[in-house]
Amino acid sequence: MLDESVYARHQEPSFLEELYETGATPWEIGRPQSAFLALAQSGAIQGRVLDVGCGTGEHVLMCARLGLNSTGIELASNAVSMAQEKASERGLDARFLCYDALKLADLGETFDTILDSGLFHRFQGDERTAYVNSLASAVQPGKRVFVLSFGDQQKEDWGPHRVSRAEFEAAFTEGWRIDAIEESTIDATVDADGVKAWLVSLTRV
Repeated sequence: MLDESVYARHQEPSFLEELYETGATPWEIGRPQSAFLALAQSGAIQGRVLDVGCGTGEHVLMCARLGLNSTGIELASNAVSMAQEKASERGLDARFLCYDALKLADLGETFDTILDSGLFHRFQGDERTAYVNSLASAVQPGKRVFVLSFGDQQKEDWGPHRVSRAEFEAAFTEGWRIDAIEESTIDATVDADGVKAWLVSLTRV
């Protein structure tokens, strides 16, 4: 798994593009995360869907297959190209944009469901506040955000920042309702058993 210094460079498109070019992307598993697949199968993912930090698009394509209006944004342009190629190969109608998740207000759109698989845990401090505000600008009251994040249950000394329950509770305060913070797993190529995570269900209020 990549170390903390690598994750700290998450806003450098050229660096991300290098990771996708070399295949050094343990979060790319060629299928949706199990936690998000279960949400989709339960009907929790609805309406217009946005996947922030979508990578090569597996969650967007999962939603498109369900007939949902689905958009993914990603900083790495080559990942966006890979996602678009997947959509074409699978005959699915999905939109992919090379775009910054910190600037969703500038997109000028709102969504019924926002998915975040492995992006929240890359932000800390003022940048985390900016990210939460960005999410708030793109989802109307009563609509949902689901975050799958690296969790502090994972004790080994590698990978990105381990987020605690308390950090979620501090980040999503005014304008948000935390519906659930559940123990979960991020499926990754570096560990057959997956990485310990939190699945956070939120409603904009």
